[in-house]
Amino acid sequence: MIKDITIGQYVPFNSVIHRLDPRTKLLFTVVFIIMVFVSNNFISLFFNLLLSAVVIGLSKIPVKTVVKGLRPILLVVVITSVLQIAYVKTGITLIDLWKIRITSGGILTAVFMAIRISLLIVMSTMLTYTTSPTSLTNGLDRMFAPFKKIGIDFHTVTMIMTIALRFIPTLIEEVDKIMSAQKSRGAAFDQGNIMKRAKALIPLFIPLLFNSIRRAYELANAMTCRCYNGGQGKTTMNALKFSKRDYMSLLVMAFLIAGVVVLNIFCGEYNAEFTFNLAI
Repeated sequence: MIKDITIGQYVPFNSVIHRLDPRTKLLFTVVFIIMVFVSNNFISLFFNLLLSAVVIGLSKIPVKTVVKGLRPILLVVVITSVLQIAYVKTGITLIDLWKIRITSGGILTAVFMAIRISLLIVMSTMLTYTTSPTSLTNGLDRMFAPFKKIGIDFHTVTMIMTIALRFIPTLIEEVDKIMSAQKSRGAAFDQGNIMKRAKALIPLFIPLLFNSIRRAYELANAMTCRCYNGGQGKTTMNALKFSKRDYMSLLVMAFLIAGVVVLNIFCGEYNAEFTFNLAI
């Protein structure tokens, strides 16, 4: 399970998505998240699903890697789906046994929410898959640069966010090493019930905390030795500049937003009973 967490990892490929300006990818991620939340029926949600499939194909990221990134949130998706099935009582009654009542509305709402959560996670991880930490930091700096005119400097915030994303894979690797070392000494992390497994993970936190603090001091010393001063007078080796593909991407974003709005207006709000009857 630890090795399945891929948040913050960068997968280098020479694809169209990788070559896009980081500001374009950041903006597209924000727009996509808004589109997913705004989608109020299965047709517009399927439109977003199709769009995510196109992005994955253009990025050349293996589907296996994308699916692997969804495994850690599988429990969240399952719990959310079960809650929807338990509390949504609209539509046609499918099962009515004792106090258990499952309706078509509950099932379809559970599927709707599961797809929505999965799309949010997939497109968020695609940003880190296709953008290096350095490019991501530069993109955030340039996007928030206008706020400096009103006395707000986001450089520190963007630096913290980027370092946090960068060290997620490192910490995961550290946890895996600690678990392997303790397993060789007889520790059992995959035996017993949930409570026993949770208690077995407690000894991991002390060495993980110690190593994290040590890495933080090493990083601080390295930044000090390189005369890091909070971004004042900062220059970049590769200056960010919008290309034709970026302008085309921005134009596509505008059409996508318009498409979701049109689908929401003409297809109407999600109706579980109507959707179930239509499927039959």
